[in-house]
Amino acid sequence: MARIFDPAALKARLSMPRFAVKDARVLVRLILGVLLLANVVAALILFKPWGGSAEDLARREEELQKEAIQGQIAVQRTRVIVDKVEKARKQGDQFLTDFVLNRRTAFSTILAAMDQACAQTGIKPKERTFQIDEIEGSDTISIMTVNAGFEATYPNLTKFVNMLDRSPRFFIIESMQAAPTPAGILNVNIKAILFVREESGGAS
Repeated sequence: MARIFDPAALKARLSMPRFAVKDARVLVRLILGVLLLANVVAALILFKPWGGSAEDLARREEELQKEAIQGQIAVQRTRVIVDKVEKARKQGDQFLTDFVLNRRTAFSTILAAMDQACAQTGIKPKERTFQIDEIEGSDTISIMTVNAGFEATYPNLTKFVNMLDRSPRFFIIESMQAAPTPAGILNVNIKAILFVREESGGAS
């Protein structure tokens, strides 16, 4: 059956919005996008991810400056401590070199020093014994105990003790016993201690 051509109907159809439905969808999407953007802006204002207000930034800058100053002070204190430790170590090493005998040569050094003091003060040396004991907790320093007998007069003994007291070898007199004889001579026994270091070389 043939259709009747209706120009009026065709004109009315052509006059209708061709993309009405599509435009409505675009409008809805646009509205949703605007709402989403508004939520994002609100969240940024609420949480302030960029650092907060000018007062917050100023406060944070002040805190960072204080932390930096405290860090500089801590570094300076550490340097001072390190310098003191290094100085103490050097002084300790120098003390060991100057006043503590090398164990390898300690016996001969002490004998020579005592014989020299006896010769200068007129004291007669007698029997002498030496003993070395380890110091608990130290692997490098030991104690040498010296027991030495002498015959001396009181004035000569005084000179002898003074010489030992001024000895650069850190000679410590722990005890001294003196018994007079009928001849007016004193039999003297001196117990002294020294420190020796466990090294294979170095100055005596």
